[in-house]
Amino acid sequence: MSGSDTAPFLSQADDTDDGPAPGTPGLPGSMGNPKSGDPEVPDQEGLQRITGLSSGRSALIVAVLCYINLLNYMDRFTVAGVLPDIEQFFDIGDGSSGLIQTVFISSYMVLAPVFGYLGDRYNRKYLMCGGIAFWSLVTLGSSFIPRERFWLLLLTRGLVGVGEASYSTIAPTLIADLFVADQRSRMLSVFYFAIPVGSGLGYIAGSKVKDVAGDWHWALRVTPGLGVLAVVLLFLVVREPPRGAVERHSDSPPLNPTSWWADLRALARNPSFILSSLGFTAVAFVTGSLALWAPAFLLRSRVVLGETPPCLPGDSCSSSDSLIFGLITCLTGVLGVGLGVEISRRLRRSNPRADPLVCAAGLLGSAPFLFLSLACARGSIVATYIFIFIGETLLSMNWAIVADILLYVVIPTRRSTAEAFQIVLSHLLGDAGSPYLIGSISDRLRRDWPPSFLSEFRALQFSLMLCAFVGALGGAAFLGTAIFIESDRRQAQLHVQGLLPEAESTDDRIVVPQRGRSTRVPVSSVLI
Repeated sequence: MSGSDTAPFLSQADDTDDGPAPGTPGLPGSMGNPKSGDPEVPDQEGLQRITGLSSGRSALIVAVLCYINLLNYMDRFTVAGVLPDIEQFFDIGDGSSGLIQTVFISSYMVLAPVFGYLGDRYNRKYLMCGGIAFWSLVTLGSSFIPRERFWLLLLTRGLVGVGEASYSTIAPTLIADLFVADQRSRMLSVFYFAIPVGSGLGYIAGSKVKDVAGDWHWALRVTPGLGVLAVVLLFLVVREPPRGAVERHSDSPPLNPTSWWADLRALARNPSFILSSLGFTAVAFVTGSLALWAPAFLLRSRVVLGETPPCLPGDSCSSSDSLIFGLITCLTGVLGVGLGVEISRRLRRSNPRADPLVCAAGLLGSAPFLFLSLACARGSIVATYIFIFIGETLLSMNWAIVADILLYVVIPTRRSTAEAFQIVLSHLLGDAGSPYLIGSISDRLRRDWPPSFLSEFRALQFSLMLCAFVGALGGAAFLGTAIFIESDRRQAQLHVQGLLPEAESTDDRIVVPQRGRSTRVPVSSVLI
């Protein structure tokens, strides 16, 4: 071959495979690395040399990130734990109650791409510090709103989304830059334990602090103080690891960020990322609906069964359901996340598609149990809790696995953007609208029935049944992910190792014949 075939503005022939030939050193599954189906994994000493952080320091960083993640979800669901009291205080219906969560999620969703862009390009530690400090101040301010200013509560809940967007899009990418392979999966499982556990603690803290203080406003004053501690820990403990260094070979060139539009185009061409994000959207829809409405639904069920007096205007709503549901959420979260990661890890040895298949099994399995929990609520509250326990355990199997899928099918310089895109999609079609949608359907059904406590219960019961059908659709999306997961993971690995050229560099090229072979040249050179 002459030098002209390898000139900078020419690319390799079109009649060859997109990837390097078999036997390329370092290529997964090639003859150059016959012992493993994955790239060489650095040992502990190698990780420390690459990141500049000891194993103990890396584990401490994950612990801090896990604490903050727990705090975020604790704050998010403290409101759900005292929702009946908020309805009484502001004199609002189910639709307006659902709007509280919808406004927060919508703000979080809109701001996520902004912090995703910043997180791929600037210091992630300082971005998180600023966002969490702002979130703590706004949360504290929301506890002093008078009853005639419900719109101000909506505004402050929207501003809380700034802090959560600055954190949720960035924190998983720090973990990805500290660990690889099974270590990463385990650390992600620890990180995502905080979602169900924090959610459960939100219900527990909200209901118990309200009972002790005799005022639901104090429930919103717990997390801001803990948020100040989070900022201090972030500043003192967390250090910024190099992006993607733990996944590159020593002789691989460093990855450089591409334009935001180039990132979005690459993500849109990644079917595993798109389909897994759609599956996660179904998870968000179901969990968002249950998180806000399950305690209220259980309270209405007890009222219909005659086990609890109704919540009358001007009275504090006394019920143990927020506490019980919070405990169930904590337990099922720990059990479900751990179960999902362990099953996936074991199956991955024999089936490279194990991750999306486990996610699909979790969603498809949870749907009938969630439906049964709603259908049995008028007959037995105990049966309802049992079915909720099984359904939430299966649903929680997805959390850490979905995050791991994103991290290994997307290259390091696009991961914050990918996290942001997944947040936007999952919240836009998921829990941003589902609480309000469920509440609105409930209100619409109640208008057609005579006013009674039974009508309130039935309306919310029928509207929540939508969750079971959405969960089944999400399971189908994960089955689709299983079709593409192997090729997309391999492509990301090759890119990180410098063995696969950037697709954008050939977007404007056409093919012309040259000495019996097809060669790519820029369109501009042909026009000239």
